[in-house]
Amino acid sequence: MTTAGTWLRRYHASPSAEAELVCFPHAGGAAAYWYPLSALLAPGVETLAVQYPGRQDRHREPPVTDLHTLADRLAEVLGEPAARPRVFLGHSMGASLAYEVAARLEGRAGAAPARLILSGRRAPSRWRPSPEPSDDAALVARVRALGGTDAGRLTDPDVLELVLPALRADHAALAGYRDTPGAAVSCPVTAFAGDHDEEAPVADVAAWRHHTTGGFDLRVFPGGHFFVADDAPGKARLIADLARAVPTR
Repeated sequence: MTTAGTWLRRYHASPSAEAELVCFPHAGGAAAYWYPLSALLAPGVETLAVQYPGRQDRHREPPVTDLHTLADRLAEVLGEPAARPRVFLGHSMGASLAYEVAARLEGRAGAAPARLILSGRRAPSRWRPSPEPSDDAALVARVRALGGTDAGRLTDPDVLELVLPALRADHAALAGYRDTPGAAVSCPVTAFAGDHDEEAPVADVAAWRHHTTGGFDLRVFPGGHFFVADDAPGKARLIADLARAVPTR
């Protein structure tokens, strides 16, 4: 059974929050990646972090290797009307997933997000194939080269044993992903890009403007692929402002 308790982590309960932010992790990432942001946003904005199967407290579950399957399951979880405005934030793979879930929730009053914040990911219309890692060593090398808060831990054999199944699954999901034909969202989209992010160049991130019938805004920050973790307080203030300034739908 698909339940919110299985998929969503609420680290800082904020019942009086003005808005709700649902955060989708990057490939190989877990809900805990968003814990620092959740702490910074509370109590004005309440954060719900998505926990994919196959990691942390769900490590005994097989990871999902198809991004559309993940989107289908999460659309079930998030398909009920929210009590307050809800915003989706996704980084890297999480951006594609947030977009696909939002597209599935189009037309569901109170369930469709009031805004998407899509970070560090090429728009679907800018998809292009990239060489897949030939083995686990190549996969780990690629992940470490991208940086991020957990990259240094990938030298620990015990950590690798835990995270490799999820890494393999997420990269398979990304390799096989194509956006749903004809899909678009009607909510405003804010795209975040790093000015030195080779995985998601600014021009490719800017193309998200073609995937919404709502407003579009591009924010460019200094940094590589994990620029989103830099200047955490500043990013939190911006995200809080975006979450609170959602239009009535």
